[in-house]
Amino acid sequence: MKPQPTEALETVFRLESPRVIAGVARLVRDVGIAEELTQDALVAALEQWPRDGVPDNPGAWLMATARRRAVDLIRRRENYARKLAEIGRDLPTAAAPPEEPAGPDDIDDDLLRLVFTACHPVLSAEARIALTLRLLGGLTTPEIARAFLVPEPTVAQRIVRAKRTLATKNVAFEVPYGPDRAARLGSVLEVIYLIFNEGYAATAGDDWLRPALCEDALRLARVLSALMPKEPEVHGLAALLEFQASRTAARTGTDGAPVLLKDQNRRRWNRMLIARGITALDRAHTTGSGAPGPYALQAAIAACHATAYTYEETDWPRIATLYGLLAARAPSPVVELNRAVAVSMAEGPAPALILVDALAAEPALRDYHLLPSVRGDLLLRLGREAEARTEFERAASLARNERERELLTRRARGTDG
Repeated sequence: MKPQPTEALETVFRLESPRVIAGVARLVRDVGIAEELTQDALVAALEQWPRDGVPDNPGAWLMATARRRAVDLIRRRENYARKLAEIGRDLPTAAAPPEEPAGPDDIDDDLLRLVFTACHPVLSAEARIALTLRLLGGLTTPEIARAFLVPEPTVAQRIVRAKRTLATKNVAFEVPYGPDRAARLGSVLEVIYLIFNEGYAATAGDDWLRPALCEDALRLARVLSALMPKEPEVHGLAALLEFQASRTAARTGTDGAPVLLKDQNRRRWNRMLIARGITALDRAHTTGSGAPGPYALQAAIAACHATAYTYEETDWPRIATLYGLLAARAPSPVVELNRAVAVSMAEGPAPALILVDALAAEPALRDYHLLPSVRGDLLLRLGREAEARTEFERAASLARNERERELLTRRARGTDG
């Protein structure tokens, strides 16, 4: 039995719209116009599929329809330009865009071009995330707004401004080459990483997990690793997200409350995703010629957790060492805080508390709820319960996510005599 037209269209459009937009954008050289033409194809499908039935290859149907509309648009532009030339042949003509280099370093994939365009550094981080989820994740504006707990008009404005900025700045629809590619790749990976993190541990709202965001980011990371098989950090990010996603089912209880790592039922961890993570991490190591990058190092840390069958079997000394390497490669107060946690497990709470106290003056951690949370845990392990309670209470007051706030409040109450 064939699927119902509207049901099939919704599924197909979410899956195929990124490739359709990418294919059309290569023709019209404008992601905003490409999205509009793809939406036109969707409207045509809504009109024709209920009458004629769902085509055998609905994705190809959408692509062909959108490309025909793109060709019509190009022809109208050419006719307009020809008429201008006839009116005034002395009008200056726009220079033709330079040919894209071809060779062993060329990546001829429209979807990859769309990834690099949507994540262009000319856009703010918020705009890059919104545009990436819209064009590549197939999410609607209301879905993005719900995911990040911001008003729909705010998301809509970010997307509109992002497309306008790409057009006015004449951002080329291309994969950059040489040093430019390395510089732009960092932006692409950062956007995917941020999308996953927001789903993995939501910064605000009532739900601690937003699985749909994790799934979208993981899918984007897999696509990118397939499109760029020689980039070690692409595989490193994919490995990291596979490992992190493997623990999703065990990270909350039946009531949606967070479950700490040491209390998680590891039988609920997804072994298939762990195996995928190991494979991706191996690729990161074999494709890289130098020291591992930040994502590969984070993936190696996640692998230590994923491959330990019990909490007690976790190789904390290795995790502490890896965090030391990560701190040297990509220094940040948050990395140092995580290193302190690993040190506390490998060497005890006392030396870790020294590291945490050294971070107290860091401006970036002033309102970061995990700093007092970690300090409270260390104080509790040292038997300093009153001080620990104060830290947990402060952490709860800083937490924006309701589930985390409840957890920290319970921990504060648990320190009462």
